[in-house]
Amino acid sequence: MAMEKLLYYIWNYRLFPLHPLQTTEGEVVEVLDSGILNRNAGPDFHHAKIKIGDTLWVGSIEIHQKSSDWFQHGHHEDVHYNNVILHVVQTADKDVITEDGKCLPQLALTIPEHLKENYKELCKTTDYPRCHKIIPQIDHFTIHSWLNALVYERLEQKAHVILERVKSLQGDWEKAYFITLARNFGFGINGDAFEFWAKNIPLPAVAHHRDNLFQIEAIFMGQAGLLDINTIPQKYQQEAVNDGYFSKLKGEYEYLAHKFSLTPINASVWKFLRLRPQNFPHVRLAQLSQLYYYQSAGFSQILEQPDIDGLQEVLKTHATAYWQSHYTFGCPSARNDKTLTITSRQLIIINTIVPLLYAYGISIGDEQMKERALNLLDSIRAENNYITRQWSELGIKVDRATDTQALIQLKKEYCDRKYCLHYRFGYEFMKRKEKP
Repeated sequence: MAMEKLLYYIWNYRLFPLHPLQTTEGEVVEVLDSGILNRNAGPDFHHAKIKIGDTLWVGSIEIHQKSSDWFQHGHHEDVHYNNVILHVVQTADKDVITEDGKCLPQLALTIPEHLKENYKELCKTTDYPRCHKIIPQIDHFTIHSWLNALVYERLEQKAHVILERVKSLQGDWEKAYFITLARNFGFGINGDAFEFWAKNIPLPAVAHHRDNLFQIEAIFMGQAGLLDINTIPQKYQQEAVNDGYFSKLKGEYEYLAHKFSLTPINASVWKFLRLRPQNFPHVRLAQLSQLYYYQSAGFSQILEQPDIDGLQEVLKTHATAYWQSHYTFGCPSARNDKTLTITSRQLIIINTIVPLLYAYGISIGDEQMKERALNLLDSIRAENNYITRQWSELGIKVDRATDTQALIQLKKEYCDRKYCLHYRFGYEFMKRKEKP
């Protein structure tokens, strides 16, 4: 599989041997367009354009280490491979046919020795990032132009998720915003749980009680499945009953659940292990209750904010009264307003507001809205996390959130997935030592 990835790379960047390319049958091959790499199911490259002899072909390219892999992977029985126009291999050990009976031309590619050696080195290193040796040799301007492309890639990716969410909600941007905001109140560990919870919050029903903070919290906590006594650690259960707040919330939720036909989610979705108390779901839900109650950070209000200071202001929130002295039901703690910190609000802006504005700009065809999202991102100081620190140690200047988002995209979409060959750092690493 490793050599197959290298063949993808050679084909994608057309790093072919100097001698003319020929099929295994001796026909001359001219690559006019290597096509678009496909990372999903189906042939490896789409929309390729090649000439075999005097005939122009347009279609897909499939790449394997050996010809016989075509049959091993079942492509001879798959109609999706009927539009393949060339089978590229390292070793041609067998003729191949498509599901509709065509015998495919094959091209056996020779891998240049320097590419083979560089790729072996890239694969065997345990350091992160694998391409670290080449980075000090690349000028800062070039690096940051590449990072700029990654920022756009990450924003497009996040915007696509939001647009799909809006589509599934029949164009309801307010609900899509609420789900996106809730997901990011999970701050990674409970992100999936918060998204699942938000999808089960009937906002039209909650709106009937928007002027009553206690009822909002009752619905939020109840729908989270946290008003079941069995979700409270046994040593705190009696205290939770005695202090009265749990019972009052539970009673209010039962009334509202009957009124609006509500069903809570299973509380087992929430994670507490190795979670700091200020990140407990109870605290985050209390903060969301306050935010929703004051109606200062709805979708329309977010659209109206001109800058980062305005967004920081409307996102200010703190825990409701009971949670200022508790992290879970029945377990008192030192009194603390448990405000959403500046750093937390900054993360909400980066992961919720910026991609939401960018997606909305795409939706309504407003380039200024998309530019506004980028400018917001560039106005935020760099995030400090293990990913950015590792790249900083290699000499990459990390000042703004645009830099950190680019480096997060690079790690998650390329480094972690071992797609080193499909990004420019990997390309620079591979071409070193190349003989003229």
